[in-house]
Amino acid sequence: MSQAATTPVQEVIEVEALEVSCDGGTPALGHPKVYLHVDAEDGVVCPYCSRHFVLKPGAKISAAH
Repeated sequence: MSQAATTPVQEVIEVEALEVSCDGGTPALGHPKVYLHVDAEDGVVCPYCSRHFVLKPGAKISAAH
């Protein structure tokens, strides 16, 4: 019987803005808050917790603040 290798599943979070913040979630698992720029095609991965932020399909992105 063979045992398949398991890979940690990366959490994917759909967002509707090009700028997001991440603090890791719950206090026990948290990290310093960072602000990230979401690439329209590839999204962005938090350098602390590896959450992957991607634009929600059909999100209307504005260049204005």
